[in-house]
Amino acid sequence: MIFVFGHQKGGTGKSTVTVNMAVELQRQGCDVLMVDADPTIHTTSNFTADREEAGFPPLQSVQKSGSLHKFLEEFRPKFDHILVDVPGKDSKEMRTALTAADVLISPTRATQADLDAVAGLLQTVEGAQDFNENLKSMLVLNFVSSNVFTKDREEAQSYLTDFPQVRLAQTVLHQRKAFADCLAEGKGVVEMHDSKAKAEIQLLTQEALSW
Repeated sequence: MIFVFGHQKGGTGKSTVTVNMAVELQRQGCDVLMVDADPTIHTTSNFTADREEAGFPPLQSVQKSGSLHKFLEEFRPKFDHILVDVPGKDSKEMRTALTAADVLISPTRATQADLDAVAGLLQTVEGAQDFNENLKSMLVLNFVSSNVFTKDREEAQSYLTDFPQVRLAQTVLHQRKAFADCLAEGKGVVEMHDSKAKAEIQLLTQEALSW
């Protein structure tokens, strides 16, 4: 499968989700390719280098910007899964990747700025579906507070029900130190000691695969 991780704005945590799903899929025995499609911020490529330097099982990663459709179709039969990290904005990389993708996964903070950007994101998805009618899209609430007294999660979920054309993931990713530390350490949270972060990534991965 080809998964594209993108949003109309930056800072939503898409690169962190990309590398963690890649590590989990690798742990399951899948042959995985990560595509760093952000021409200015190479978070996934840097993670791959840090991971190799730290002595963890290497992940295959390439940098590719510009038009991605032909590139992804060429590599589709060579890997079990391809995970594409595109820029956090409306970009050529995102638009062309979506014409080849099976699923768009869009991590979204429970903030008004992120939620306001969803409408524009879905316009991009609808444009891609003119060329790729099987494209599915999933919003994932990310950086959610674990404080039971905050209402951000419930308010965001209520807001997102206004967009029936996109699926809201049942799995919620909470604000955890492991997610902040994993990029610098070259590890996925499934290789760390935070059992809750590990469970969230495993559940999200299973949800994405089974859809």
